[in-house]
Amino acid sequence: MSSLVGTDGVARCSWGNSAPDYAEYHDTEWGVPLRGQDALYERLCLESFQSGLSWITILRKREAFRKAFKRFKPSAVARFTDDDVERLMQDASIVRNRAKIQAAITNARAIAALDEPLDDLLWSFAPAKHRRPRTMADVPAITEESKAMAKELKKRGFAFLGPTTCYALMQATGMVDDHVKGCFRAS
Repeated sequence: MSSLVGTDGVARCSWGNSAPDYAEYHDTEWGVPLRGQDALYERLCLESFQSGLSWITILRKREAFRKAFKRFKPSAVARFTDDDVERLMQDASIVRNRAKIQAAITNARAIAALDEPLDDLLWSFAPAKHRRPRTMADVPAITEESKAMAKELKKRGFAFLGPTTCYALMQATGMVDDHVKGCFRAS
């Protein structure tokens, strides 16, 4: 348990103690059940942009992402053109990766084509039962549910959302609670 205690005296998942930005995110957002199309679309996009990068990079650019992607309103992003892609590729305040930018637009368009609310689709993959990890080493990178989510999203036209990214999305939005035993957020 002492390895979970940060310099502020709070016991949290070890990654949450590595930087003040992480502590804030861990303590207030990560693992909190999240609903709402725009909020879920934002997390879906940010998790995609994080692929291959440090999460802290994304957290520190979050407000710039919100500005660049119209506060993550899928209906607005779905109307982005090639000119918008070029504008975003020149925006040093965000991650300038063409494939990830295109995926954000593709995914906004896929949301518009859904026959059910994004909330219902994503949350349908939340496991009925989830075992709390004892340590960070016990936290999986993928699960059967995240594989199924990735497969279904791909089938529905979504891009850049593999099983690992889907599991990170599930963790971030409270579909699973991976706060380790001893963390103050563990319920």
